Amino acid sequence: MKTLIASLAAIAAVSAAVPASAQAWTSVRDREANLTQRINQGIRSGELTRREATNLRLDLRNLERLEDRYRMSGGRLDMRERADLQVRFDRLSARVFAKKHNAPVRGYHRY
Repeated sequence: MKTLIASLAAIAAVSAAVPASAQAWTSVRDREANLTQRINQGIRSGELTRREATNLRLDLRNLERLEDRYRMSGGRLDMRERADLQVRFDRLSARVFAKKHNAPVRGYHRY
């Protein structure tokens, strides 16, 4: 148990040290693919129920639709749209983590 807590603390320290600007370089498509993989892995490992995975996939699909709407206004995302999507991806990523670890999520709002 102590090893688990120590490793989680180390991961948190390393992730806090990564500047927020480094996350901005991750493309929206990469984040979508990463979340899809994490949801699929959660089902395979039994960490997610089918209902949880369905709800997470629905939220991801809604984000993809929002991205498509943003891109319809010229084919590219401006900085405001990209920032909005990144915040929404952060929230969904936190939900995936929480569901896989059966933890409550603070500040969760459905998209």
